[in-house]
Amino acid sequence: MSSSVAAFDELLGIARHTAVHLEMRDVYAVDYEHPHFTQWRETGIRTIDPMPDYFRHWVDLIRRTVARGVTVRRARIVSEPVSEYIRYEHAGTPINLAAGERVCWLPRRRASDLALPGNDFWLIDRTIVRWNHFTGEGASAGGEMSDDMAVVTLCATAFEAVWKRAVPHAEYEIR
Repeated sequence: MSSSVAAFDELLGIARHTAVHLEMRDVYAVDYEHPHFTQWRETGIRTIDPMPDYFRHWVDLIRRTVARGVTVRRARIVSEPVSEYIRYEHAGTPINLAAGERVCWLPRRRASDLALPGNDFWLIDRTIVRWNHFTGEGASAGGEMSDDMAVVTLCATAFEAVWKRAVPHAEYEIR
């Protein structure tokens, strides 16, 4: 494990072929989303056009990454019925798709027999893992990097197993 954690611009900037992201939490409480999540809770409307300011940089980064020929996939393991936050996240996923990400959803009950790492992660070109740590309440608790091949293999195997079972965003119905 490394104490130096690459920023996402740097991490996706080194990707040559693949960047995959596995999300396994039912609630995220990252500061930059708070006003948008609150607005969605009050109105039921998730602004995607125009996209929220906090999302613009991410969309530009993903578009640049995909334009270089990198495949970007995101898989989300979710409990059903889904949390309020997952409803919000689902409503905003068209932004990820428009940027060039492929997004799938896997109900947690269908993941019970999969060997999964303990934290969300990004895996770049099957060579480096960036762990995303969160507090119990869902706030970001920083990241961690690893190029240990056993860790890389665990994450690659877990992601592909999830992806194989997951439902593409367009077909996933919120329950």
